[in-house]
Amino acid sequence: MTDLGTRTEPALRRAAPALLGYAAVRALGLITLALWSAARDKSAYTLLTARWDALWYTRVAELGYGYEVRLPNGDVHSNLAFFPLLPWLERLLSAVTPLSYADAGFAVSLLASLLAAWGVFAVTDHVYGRRAGVCAVLLWAVLPVGIVQSMAYSESLFTALAAWSLYALLTGRWLIGGLLAALAGLTRPVGLAVVAAVWAAGIAAFLRDRRDRAASGSERVAPAGATTATQVAGMALAPLGAAVYVLWVGHRTGRGPLGYLDVQAGWRNGFDGGYAFARFVADKFTSFPSVLAGVGLIVGVGLVVWLYVTCVRQGQPLPLLVYAGVVAALALCASSYFGSKPRLLMPAFPLLLPLALALARSRTRRSAVIVAVIAAASALYGAFWLNGSGPP
Repeated sequence: MTDLGTRTEPALRRAAPALLGYAAVRALGLITLALWSAARDKSAYTLLTARWDALWYTRVAELGYGYEVRLPNGDVHSNLAFFPLLPWLERLLSAVTPLSYADAGFAVSLLASLLAAWGVFAVTDHVYGRRAGVCAVLLWAVLPVGIVQSMAYSESLFTALAAWSLYALLTGRWLIGGLLAALAGLTRPVGLAVVAAVWAAGIAAFLRDRRDRAASGSERVAPAGATTATQVAGMALAPLGAAVYVLWVGHRTGRGPLGYLDVQAGWRNGFDGGYAFARFVADKFTSFPSVLAGVGLIVGVGLVVWLYVTCVRQGQPLPLLVYAGVVAALALCASSYFGSKPRLLMPAFPLLLPLALALARSRTRRSAVIVAVIAAASALYGAFWLNGSGPP
């Protein structure tokens, strides 16, 4: 285990191969999307900045909260479902530059995706070394839904905040970890996963310190006072972002602390332990060829579970295990739109570390070929996806 802060090599220079590789993969995806969209008389830039959730974030930035759409079936889609950090940044950037809100959202996502890639590298490098760090970044870049990292969505911003919060925890920077967790909680509901990681790390550190002092027979062996104070401060900071927004929504709607859950219910989002997802998968087995999709979904869920079990067996640090576990549980066990589940899983980058380790242990040429092939497939799929049904 090493710490980037103690290396003689500058951190950015150390991460440069990973960031250059990431930028190359994302450039391939964007070029492929542009060519595919042009062939279909569509605007790739519109698909990236002015469709689906990107429109909702832009409306929050421009008009504030309070906009809603009432559907014929009675559902109410309120923009209160969208957490505020991304639209705040869109509004700020638009105010100080000539960029429109949509342009600002795209710029924020591009920058955040690079910061996220750097954070993924920093965490993996700290735990497994530089080569594994580069491989982890490339694997995160070539995910089938990797094109979302370049959209005016909040996934890249959230992953950047989560990754650097986890890195801060791994290197003992409790206040920074708690502050970044609070910002992650202002970005997406899954910010709960970062809060859980901070609290798990803090409790584990407290118990470890108490055990070490008890084993030594002295309560004064380690200078625990200052360390404990910063741990408690970091743990106290972590949930503030999400708590403040959720309580504000409850006040705004007049429905109290559970008001945000009512807003999500209007979108037919909720946590049902995976019941709705299980029914969705089961329905695929009622006809052919939908049965093939059902098999694919089961294989996909099985892969996520296998990766998580492998992470546990390989002894990943507790904050990474808690974070990835909560992200995966919220994604798979929520009753949200089923097509969005791969996108919701994207921030769970610790799940990729077993694959990154395997790739790092392969010969460089073989690893390069594997990444290149997957990157090409990911770019084609991303272009096809956004020009078709696209993300919700």
